[in-house]
Amino acid sequence: MVEVRNLRYKYPGSKDQVLHGLDFSIPQGEIFGFLGPSGAGKSTAQKILIGILKQYEGKVTVLGREVRETKPDYYEKIGVAFEFPNFYGRFTAMENLSLFRSLYQGTTSKPEELLDRVGLAKYAHTKVDNFSKSMKMRLNLCRALLNQPEILFLDEPTSGLDPVNARLVKEMIIQMKTAGKTVLITTHNMQAAEDICDRIAFIVDGRIVLIDSPRQLKVEHGKRRVRVEYRKNEQIHQEYYELEGLGTNQEFVQLLGRERIETLHTEEATLEDIFIKATGRKLE
Repeated sequence: MVEVRNLRYKYPGSKDQVLHGLDFSIPQGEIFGFLGPSGAGKSTAQKILIGILKQYEGKVTVLGREVRETKPDYYEKIGVAFEFPNFYGRFTAMENLSLFRSLYQGTTSKPEELLDRVGLAKYAHTKVDNFSKSMKMRLNLCRALLNQPEILFLDEPTSGLDPVNARLVKEMIIQMKTAGKTVLITTHNMQAAEDICDRIAFIVDGRIVLIDSPRQLKVEHGKRRVRVEYRKNEQIHQEYYELEGLGTNQEFVQLLGRERIETLHTEEATLEDIFIKATGRKLE
């Protein structure tokens, strides 16, 4: 669905290269995440993929076509939701979606059904000027889904959302994957990426420094041991055991049978730990 080879870009009039030879591909039905700090090049890469920036070097194909050569019908097949959505504030949610729906020639979804999915059905006839950021972000997702896109590009999709609505949005994204759709997310929210992405790419200073599934990254960069927390004499104690031979480790087996176990965890690394290790920087 997406094929990128040696992608380079610098903004017109600037001497500074923003992207330095990006290489990645995204198959159909995958949720792919770009993770990196502000200014890393995530948004620039996304703008190239959706056809806003076309003066790039390298190969960038989406749906089998070179992006710089795409025509207006390209936007019939993709959905885009930026972090800072723009709507007509004096229009209601329904009026906004109806207007954007009218711009598509192909099959579209019913606005009222999309509003219901994101918990905004009762605000369908409320002016968007009166919406909170959370409500605008959910309305933004509705707009991106209007044309039933084959590929969805999302910029910080959980930004400004409370935990309940963040979960709702993440579940909708996973449902799209289940339906065979492809999703590319740009974010600096490690937890959101870990919850929904099949693969992630760490991007810093316009370069991809690491790319793999969250699970594989955590296993490869974590410690191969288990931490046992148990309560004894009203105090919490910790013991550590290597994973190799754990089932025949008599000390470990006896501890499980003897003490009141509170928690039992393997010590895989967090995505933030891995990012700092790979880049020497923190996400901001």
